[in-house]
Order: sequence, then C-alpha cells, then structure tokens
Amino acid sequence: MSQAKLSLRDVRVRRGRSELVNVPHLDVLEGEVLVIIGPNGAGKSILLETLALLQKPTAGRVLFEGEPVDGRQLRLRRRMAVVFQESAMLRRSLVDNVAMGMRLRGVPRSLRRERARHWMERFGIAHLAHRSALTVSGGEAQRANLARAFAVEPEVIMLDEPFSALDQPTRDDLLEDLSAALRETGVTTIFVTHDRAEALRLGDRLAVLMGGVVRQMGTAAEVFAAPVDEEVAAFVGVENIVGGRVRSLANGLATLDLGGAAVESVASSLEAGAEVLACLRPEDVVIEPGGGDSHPTSARNHLHGSVTRITPLGGQVRVAVDCGFPLVALITKQSLEDLRLKVGDEAVACFKASAVHLIPRRR
Repeated sequence: MSQAKLSLRDVRVRRGRSELVNVPHLDVLEGEVLVIIGPNGAGKSILLETLALLQKPTAGRVLFEGEPVDGRQLRLRRRMAVVFQESAMLRRSLVDNVAMGMRLRGVPRSLRRERARHWMERFGIAHLAHRSALTVSGGEAQRANLARAFAVEPEVIMLDEPFSALDQPTRDDLLEDLSAALRETGVTTIFVTHDRAEALRLGDRLAVLMGGVVRQMGTAAEVFAAPVDEEVAAFVGVENIVGGRVRSLANGLATLDLGGAAVESVASSLEAGAEVLACLRPEDVVIEPGGGDSHPTSARNHLHGSVTRITPLGGQVRVAVDCGFPLVALITKQSLEDLRLKVGDEAVACFKASAVHLIPRRR
C-alpha cells in the first residue's frame, strides 16, 4: 500500500464564528489522483489551500510524508505546484510565463528552455511561445498554467477547479490532455471540482466534501454506486431516492415496499421492517412500452406506470414515470424514438436488483 504524501489530522479552519473545514483524518497517497468533490461553498478551496500550505489551519496538523510541516512551509511549497481557476499571466511572452516557476526555483536557464518547450508542446501551445500572454484565449492561458506547473517537476500538484471558466469543448480537450500528463508523470495530485464527469475521469479516489466535512471517501465506483447518505446520493447524480421499508429477506435478496410496489434489491445487513432509502441511478433504468406482460430483460424489477414527463438532454432523454412513486430513467434519443413514447403512455420501468442501493433511513 502506498504511503501518505500529505495528511491532515484533526484539522479545523475557522473564520470568525464560522467553521469552514473540519477534517479529523485525511491521507493523500503517494502517486494517486485524489479528487475533492462537492457543491459550491462546501469548503473545497479552503481545504486545498490548507493542503498546499497556503493557509494555516486554526487547529490540527498538516503532515508531509508523515512529518509535521511546522517551520518547513516555504521549503515544502517549493516541492508543490498549484493551478487555480483564474489564469495568472504576466505581461510577458507565454514561454516566459511557463518558465517563471522554474526561474523562481533556480533552475538553470538552458534547462528552463528545454522543460518549457517540452510541456508547451505537451499541452499544444508551442506555436504560441512568443505570443504575449495577455492576448491568448482563456483555454490557451490555462494550458500555459498547466505547462508551468508540470515544468517545475513537483512532487505534488494541486488544481482548484482549473476548467470551470472554460466552455465545454475546451474543457473536454484539456481534461484529456491533463489525464494523459498525470498518467505520464505519476505525480501525486489533488484536484478540486464540483463536476461529476471530471471526478469520474480523473480520480483514483474521491473525497466528497459538504459543509466542510468529508462525508464519504473511496473509489469513484464506490462513491457513485454506494453513497453513504441522501445528500451525497443526490449530489453524485442519484435522481431516484425513494423512501420505503424492507418487507422480507430471502435467498440473498431483500423485498422492499416502495410506495406500495414490491421491489427487489441485493440483501444488505438491514433487517426486515427496517425503513430505508432506495437509491437508483437513472441510467440503470430501462424503459419498455406498457400494455403487455412480456419482459425480455434479465432485470428482476418490472414496474408498470405511466409517462409523466419527457425532457431532451442532447443525445439523451430523461423519462419520468409514475409507478406509484416517481421514477426517472435516462435513455438515448434513439431509444425514445424506437419506443414511440409520449406523455400519458403506459410504460414499464425495469432495473436489476443489484442496481438498488439501500441507505438506512434516519429517524
């Protein structure tokens, strides 16, 4: 198992009477990409600044390779690189901006040119090397920021929502280039975002931050498939969260009562009679036309209902079905055309027992 590169122990950050961050325990492992994900105002940037030694915590300790950072902040910051949302460009050429971090670290001039050229080529801006940094686009400036960060060959790189101000095509291209650079270097990385797609694309592990508290930590598959509570479930895109009760347990399956409908899920440690929240991602729901009893899918759950809303989303479509409780499916536009569904039609919502994640309901 990898050792921790950076750690927090009983860290709190306060401003006035407000507690912005409260993290009893957090390890960033050597060579991993840890994505800190959460809604706006969750404290993500404050947490990153604390890890980057740009902000001293009100209480608790920051550790670098297992040792307290006290008295070593400046020296350790030189072993890190930080990329912020806003591009920080000087009134100089783009190549001078890329080389700036290396110059401040005392890297010889010949080596600065070599590294700057390599990383500008790597991020697709070598042709802009002698252009004034103030005349390039936002995406090009952020490419320069990334090149500058990688050029100093940091042991840790931290990125605070670096793509949030960019349009979607530019974000997609930059995300692909960044992912490739991270694979190439293996540098320990902390990436802050509120975007689920970015988290899924980059993260080895995810830390879900809400109200300054890490509510869940694990692989992307663990967090997105098995959120720990209703708020985390809603944030990671579980649109179907339905309250119900466990009717019975048998043969590794739990039978649930959801709005009067019987639904099967993979059995958990819950007991019969327990009140639960059943979580189901919309992409795990298959829609079939209603009016018949034939269900060719392998799914154990087939709930009859009527279509209440159809919402186009580019190449996909959200289909809301009333099955005694509201249920949302995400299907392709082609599937909708093939089904010829419209609002008011009968439909059958099908999903596997393994797609239902149960959370004990708070009393």
